[in-house]
Amino acid sequence: MKRLISLILCVIFIIPITGCKDKYTKYTDYTFDYFDTVISIIGYEKNEADFKRNSEKIKLKFSEYHKLYTIYSRYDDTQNIYSINNADKPLEVEHPITEMLEFSKEMYTLTNSKVNVALGSVLSIWHDYRSNGLNNPEKAELPPMDKLLKANEHTDINSLVIDGNKITLNDPQISLDVGAIAKGYAAEKTALWMKEEGITGYLLNAGGNIRAVGDRPDGKSWKIGLENPDRDENNPYTEYLEISNMSVVTSGSYQRFYTVNGKNYHHIIDPDTLMPATGYKMISVITESSAVGDALSTALFCMDIDEGKKVLENFENTYVLWVKDNGEKIYSKGFKDFTFKEDK
Repeated sequence: MKRLISLILCVIFIIPITGCKDKYTKYTDYTFDYFDTVISIIGYEKNEADFKRNSEKIKLKFSEYHKLYTIYSRYDDTQNIYSINNADKPLEVEHPITEMLEFSKEMYTLTNSKVNVALGSVLSIWHDYRSNGLNNPEKAELPPMDKLLKANEHTDINSLVIDGNKITLNDPQISLDVGAIAKGYAAEKTALWMKEEGITGYLLNAGGNIRAVGDRPDGKSWKIGLENPDRDENNPYTEYLEISNMSVVTSGSYQRFYTVNGKNYHHIIDPDTLMPATGYKMISVITESSAVGDALSTALFCMDIDEGKKVLENFENTYVLWVKDNGEKIYSKGFKDFTFKEDK
């Protein structure tokens, strides 16, 4: 539980705000049950009962998407990604799964194959070695490269065939892992549902996937701070941002990692090297869709700045901050339009 709490707190901090008119009050709720992270719900309502009612509805939405997109659990009443990975024949699934997988294949193309939901056979090896290293630090070790290379023979996204709501994996050894997309996708679909239901003036934080749903009751934008990846107590935030009906998604090498022979190895795996991506401490993406932001923040970690800026041309209204290993900050065009200086 402490690990999950620290995961969300190390990504983005919400800056306290005051002065909402019409006696609106800020309320906050949390859930630890979905997508292996802490999901926080911040909302402004005139009374706590309204907030609790909406919060429970929002958590139910996340629960529904978690059941559909998890790779770790089977549910008797649901055919999900776990079911697809363990099926020996084409499987009929619900539309939210096929829709998400279609989006995933599109993002594979738009990011030069740097985010690949068919990389599961490789990622599962890293997951096991990372878990073992965290549980037994004195026995922590890296996966053998020959083992990774063998698994990588079964990562062709074209083996994932979508026909209506029927999913076929043409390679029996392929495994889907939607971890780079599902959380942001669920946050985005939940935000769109909230708008349809008239639930606005809320901020969702799904493990560092920030999604603003409407403005604050005073009509002002949301103010958030991106934590300094160096964890400097005297300079805790690397940037302050103002957003309105946008998403901010951050990926970092300092978040989830384990240590082997004194060196940290994080969870973002470069599909070209099959090793943790190098070069960056943190990448933050501002964009309209949390689904796009989630996939893009992972993909950009696996390419240099020039390629990243070229890939960024595929996305409208999308802006990026790269923080390199040496601390240098690189901004895409338009990112600084969202920044402001916080009064000390």
